[in-house]
Amino acid sequence: MSAEDTKPKTEDAPKVPTSNVFAMFGAKKEKKEEPKEEEAEEPKTDAKKDEEAADEEEADVHFEPLVQLEKVDVKTNEENEEVLYKVRAKLFRFHADTNEWKERGTGDVKFLKHKQTGKVRILMRRDKTLKICANHLISPNYELKPNIGSDKSWVYNVTADISEGEPEAVTLAIRFGNKENAEKFKEHFDAAKEAK
Repeated sequence: MSAEDTKPKTEDAPKVPTSNVFAMFGAKKEKKEEPKEEEAEEPKTDAKKDEEAADEEEADVHFEPLVQLEKVDVKTNEENEEVLYKVRAKLFRFHADTNEWKERGTGDVKFLKHKQTGKVRILMRRDKTLKICANHLISPNYELKPNIGSDKSWVYNVTADISEGEPEAVTLAIRFGNKENAEKFKEHFDAAKEAK
């Protein structure tokens, strides 16, 4: 017996899947460039050409819908208003019973001016759900107060916020991404107080 015969035989490493394996799941087949000499020696048969053409073609599948849906016009009640200012912010509401701030949502805050009455309101919708988290008119007696410890947020009291249906008095805090946006919000808020 030779030394090679007594050594334990090791198994070959498992082969890595080729692109052909993935082709059956819809992946495109990679074209390998072969040397020109081999192509000249081995001409392609018609069967090989047909197989490659079949792989490259995609099936044109069309399904008819089972139910026909009608187009519905969605009304946001913002049709009679113009946007004076729009900025991204995060809104918090103070809950007096638990004595803590709770996040109301993150999204775009808009100052909307009604075209006939001239009244300005704040409307804020959450990002993905578009649920309203702030909806109230701006009254001349509302006052923005700086939030303690932050120059990019404001706190103010609202007597009638109707974001949850019924008007209710709430204390809101609004925080912005930077100080400049917070200052612009205050400018527009003060200008809206002076509007009709």
